[in-house]
Amino acid sequence: MGKQHYDVLIIGAGVSGIGMACHLKRECPGKRFAILERRQSLGGTWDLFRYPGIRSDSDMFTFGYNFRPWTGGKVLADGASIKQYVADTARENDVERNIRYGVAVKTADWSSEEKCWKLTAENEKTGEAETYTASFLVGCTGYYNYDQGYKPDFPGEKDFKGQVVHPQHWPENLDYTGKKVVVIGSGATAITLVPTMAEKAAHVTMLQRSPTYLMPLPSTDKVTLALQKVLPEKAAYRLTRARNISISRLLYERSRKSPKAMRRLFLSVIKRQLKGKADMRHFTPDYNPWDQRLCVVKDGDLFDAIKAGTASIKTDHIERFTETGIRLRSGEELEADIIIPATGLDIQMLGGIQPTVDGQGVVLKEKVIYKNVMVEGMPNAAMIFGYTNISWTLKADIASEYLCRLINHMDRKGYQVVVPRDTENSLGNDTILGSLDAGYIKRAEDRLPRQGTHGPWKASQNYLKDVKILRFEPIEDGYLEFDGRRSQQASPKKAGFLKPLRSALFGA
Repeated sequence: MGKQHYDVLIIGAGVSGIGMACHLKRECPGKRFAILERRQSLGGTWDLFRYPGIRSDSDMFTFGYNFRPWTGGKVLADGASIKQYVADTARENDVERNIRYGVAVKTADWSSEEKCWKLTAENEKTGEAETYTASFLVGCTGYYNYDQGYKPDFPGEKDFKGQVVHPQHWPENLDYTGKKVVVIGSGATAITLVPTMAEKAAHVTMLQRSPTYLMPLPSTDKVTLALQKVLPEKAAYRLTRARNISISRLLYERSRKSPKAMRRLFLSVIKRQLKGKADMRHFTPDYNPWDQRLCVVKDGDLFDAIKAGTASIKTDHIERFTETGIRLRSGEELEADIIIPATGLDIQMLGGIQPTVDGQGVVLKEKVIYKNVMVEGMPNAAMIFGYTNISWTLKADIASEYLCRLINHMDRKGYQVVVPRDTENSLGNDTILGSLDAGYIKRAEDRLPRQGTHGPWKASQNYLKDVKILRFEPIEDGYLEFDGRRSQQASPKKAGFLKPLRSALFGA
């Protein structure tokens, strides 16, 4: 099939794509693979976003890869540090030379006759068409559109005489010193932008329709720093990961089981932070904890900016933009030199590629996801998705490990094609991103594949459970079809409880 054929093609050189490549290098050393990356640099999200204060919203000891320790005491790292960590990981595992930069994949079609995927792409520098074929295809593009974020059409926006800047397209030299800034939104981006910009701006107002649950988190972990002084690097990393996974899981589970108690806990923490300097109605959501994602406040910086008077919060609806700012439904007008609509993401699957199987389009919203890794009816294909309730990379790591297990199993058995088959009609209503009530998920329900109602089609959002499923359960479980023949359901390996738990908390 020529020089452009690979055993595995990975689309996307972000956190998931680099992680998948490293697992392939480590666990499937004989496989020839390439990463097709549209941008001119690796890093994905951490290369794209450049707004002030860009940082992780998850602790780095669980956001880091399970095979490469995140060192130092930083809990919440800035975007540049995360990108450097990803780049260093690629270099140390010798996968950077496998990346093809500036390659925009346009189509992906599976050929049953040739038993491979055929991809057409465009070289964004030269404009020339390129063709790739692969035995296995792995989408690592995340779930949002890199070309544009979501921004509503605000009435009167053209009347505004100042600047409107979306965080996804931040100008390199935007000067906001001494300016009045309004940030529209209450999610992680807004929570990061407001205190950072308040350091230089005359004043920053966070305008929200409804509050979000917030949790202050120190940017440096003193316990981890102490562990690193007395323990080997990997041991300190694994202990910290185990602790943080356990705490995150506990907070999430208690929020789902005892929402009223956890609501009181979260609000009491915020009240102590604010010390009476702000109205608690701006911090009191009308939904239960973890109906939407919890936002982390680094070192309580947002609360400090509010107490210092350099930032404030308004809870209201926009009536229209004016020449000098924003008029609210209450009649109040917010003056602004710069308006930043931190209004969320535009969801897009597989980087906008519409996959086909033997020329027939795959309608993802009609498909159910197998083990939250493979798509029902799509041969030799997978999509790497992380968690929405804890660190993304925890799931990306074990999903990559599973795919390597699957590929090695197929080699041992002499199989060429694997297809998940849902013979029980288990298609459910929840999307691959779970039951979160976030606006960006609701807007994309017609584009997202579904999870099932039971069995391997239902996504658990539970790391401990997924470790057991993806690391220890048999590959041939009766749901996968190999070379046109359905596999027999094998008896699960008796991994017990302690082995998966130890594996989840301390590594494979």
